[in-house]
Amino acid sequence: MRRLYQKIYLTIIVSLLVVVAVSGAFWRIGFDSTPAGRAFEVASELAAAALPPSDAPAAVQREVVERLAQRLDLSLALHGADGSLIASVGGPLPQPLRERRGWIHAVGGPAWSVRLPDGRAIVAQLPARRGHPALGFVLLLGTIALAVAVCAYPVVRGLTRRLERLQNGVETMGAGDLAARVTVEGRDEVARLAESFNRAAVRIEDLVNAHRMLLANASHELRTPLSRIRLGIELYQDSGDQKYKAELSRDIAELDELIDEILLASRLDATRTLPEREDIDLLALCAEECARHDVSPQGEAVLVRGDPRLLRRLIRNLLQNATRHGKPPVRAEVHSMDGQAVLDVMDSGEGIPEAERERVFVPFHRLRPDSQGTGLGLALVRQIARLHGGDAAIASRADAPVCFRVALPVAKTER
Repeated sequence: MRRLYQKIYLTIIVSLLVVVAVSGAFWRIGFDSTPAGRAFEVASELAAAALPPSDAPAAVQREVVERLAQRLDLSLALHGADGSLIASVGGPLPQPLRERRGWIHAVGGPAWSVRLPDGRAIVAQLPARRGHPALGFVLLLGTIALAVAVCAYPVVRGLTRRLERLQNGVETMGAGDLAARVTVEGRDEVARLAESFNRAAVRIEDLVNAHRMLLANASHELRTPLSRIRLGIELYQDSGDQKYKAELSRDIAELDELIDEILLASRLDATRTLPEREDIDLLALCAEECARHDVSPQGEAVLVRGDPRLLRRLIRNLLQNATRHGKPPVRAEVHSMDGQAVLDVMDSGEGIPEAERERVFVPFHRLRPDSQGTGLGLALVRQIARLHGGDAAIASRADAPVCFRVALPVAKTER
């Protein structure tokens, strides 16, 4: 049996059957102390008191037995001390027990046997139409077991059917359909498992799509510097002119930068948490990078918690973007606002159209086809900012046509 619902359902049925069997066994073992057993014992004692002595004529004894059987509505049999049958009223009754009293399990139902002081024995039995005293109890348990079995089946089947749908979703995704999702039903563990599967499926689909796009764009972007390098090598070999050597150096540097940013973008896509964190003075870190671009940062010292190498790369990309695509003067400002550390990098360029303000953060997107750079700088800025619990966007400032703003959580200081 391999189906889960069959195993669960069979377990319930077997448990109910065991309960019925054990209850019947206890009933049978303890029947001597039941009210019915007490009633038979009392009736037997009354019959013993009403019977004539053992030396009375057999006809007198039979008359008394018949009268008692009629008045007590029982089947009665009187046996002598030697076991011979003296009188019998009703259906055929079994032989009495050798002990003083006890139940006899006969064909027509249980019979009560009691031994009289003079050695005679009385066997009493309810009429056959009334059946076994425990039969009603067993039938009641059987009915309860049947009702539980009928009611448990749809519950068990519904539970395992959801698991089967979840299994189908996993197999569908494993077959290559990354858009596979499962329906979330209920609020139990299976529903939470389905929610976890859907979240994981969304994450996997996003990662795979991002890697596919990154691979497609990277292969396209790599062709340009490689083609220039190939052409430069041919020209340098033919002419030996040093200017081609300088151009080759620039193309190699551009290729190296592109590969570095592709690898970093790919690594950040697969990273959910920072490998290391430390308290960083964002203004001091910004000042170190600004010194390389002849920019004087302004603002206040604000502590953030994160990876200094990634945050340095974030600031560098913003400054390079402003230097390459904007117009001087380039400015950088650090301040705190609404419990966040805010870094603004501004230039005096022409501004970015409203429709392009989100697209500039898409990998390999350029406002103009002839733009310099790899098209990954701003995408990395947003990835790094979000990895630190913040975000990057284009802000509107009256004193700057173009302002790229990064907001990061302020580090919590211990008191």
